[in-house]
Amino acid sequence: MSQEQARDPRAGMEVNDDYWAALFRMEESFAADEPANVAEAMEPEPAAEAAPDIAPPHALTLPSPPPGDPWQMAQEIMTADRTLHLRVVGYNKGGLLVYWNGIQGFVPASQLIDFPQFHVPRERLQALSAWQDRELHLKIIEVNRGNSRLIFSERATLVAAEQREVLLLGVEQGERRRGIVTNLTDFGAFVDLGGLEGLIHISEISWSRVTHPSALLRPGQEVEVLVLSVDKAAERVALSMKRLHADPWQEVESRYRPGQLVTGVVGNVTTYGAFVILEEELEGLIHISELAEGRFLHPRDVVRTGETVTARVLSVDGRHKRLALSLRGVDSAAPQP
Repeated sequence: MSQEQARDPRAGMEVNDDYWAALFRMEESFAADEPANVAEAMEPEPAAEAAPDIAPPHALTLPSPPPGDPWQMAQEIMTADRTLHLRVVGYNKGGLLVYWNGIQGFVPASQLIDFPQFHVPRERLQALSAWQDRELHLKIIEVNRGNSRLIFSERATLVAAEQREVLLLGVEQGERRRGIVTNLTDFGAFVDLGGLEGLIHISEISWSRVTHPSALLRPGQEVEVLVLSVDKAAERVALSMKRLHADPWQEVESRYRPGQLVTGVVGNVTTYGAFVILEEELEGLIHISELAEGRFLHPRDVVRTGETVTARVLSVDGRHKRLALSLRGVDSAAPQP
């Protein structure tokens, strides 16, 4: 990579179909795990023992599908941008299940309006169970006969197709935009750009390690983003926050060297060690074996989040974005420049 590319936050921001596949891998896997029929889908998951029971299959009366090809009808409805009024017949770890014209449909949790953010699977299932038997206004956003995938969205009903098309025409790759975070998922954050939603994949939120978008973002927060790509056909906008500024890991080996003493603030503390913030979006890791002499039960017995510490650099690997630190044998000496 040239120095000019390293300084340009837009360098290498081309996004292809593989990128979008990665963005939605989680929810697509949820849909792929769904049972083949609504009766099976109504069974609660074994891992959700504390979640409310879903209504038994015999309690569900499904209307007979109308004559004609339902998949063709679904495609026509999606093209016409029609809104459907459907009842929720079940749920799973990824979202809600609906039934339309003999086809089981799926509403991803990220496509629900005002769905609360839960990281514990049991709590997420309990929240989704509240939608059971609720009537929703939905639009079809994906029709895939080959994979038997019929995907609905509640969020898509907020903006008409004509308006989305106009908004899409006004968004260009490489431009900076301001928006409001509307929803957080395990794989990223959705941002309202003024009637048009874009997605910041979790890998595009920060140059540093992000365990979950909620660690840095919250619904309703205003953020500045860089437009990575605009897929007008699929109505998808890929966004980035981290590429608004240079990667701090570039040339990190010229700023840090083994044996150097550095000062930083303890960030996340895990069972295997503690992360120390040395620069904005640049962290070093103190492995549990390098925290202190003697025995202790947990790294939190040695350091705590928000504490300022002086550590010694053990190794620097800019290519793999790794910086190893140690507190062992470090006294109160001032850090080296």
